[in-house]
Amino acid sequence: MPRRRRGLPVNGVVLLDKPKGLSSNHALQRVRRLFDAQKAGHTGTLDPMATGLLPICLGEATKFSAHLLEADKMYRTRV
Repeated sequence: MPRRRRGLPVNGVVLLDKPKGLSSNHALQRVRRLFDAQKAGHTGTLDPMATGLLPICLGEATKFSAHLLEADKMYRTRV
């Protein structure tokens, strides 16, 4: 018997403003649970102590996450 997928077929990209102290994977899991999505992935890791925009792809959007990984990124730091 095939394994039944849990969750809903949610498709799209969530632009998450990741707070300091939260890992990218933990943020991904929170969004996945919030939307009860079958499939989810982020487009690159942010350091847990960094804040910033973390695109999270859900469902069919995970297929083009590689394009977001290859896109130019900008970083701003404060010393």
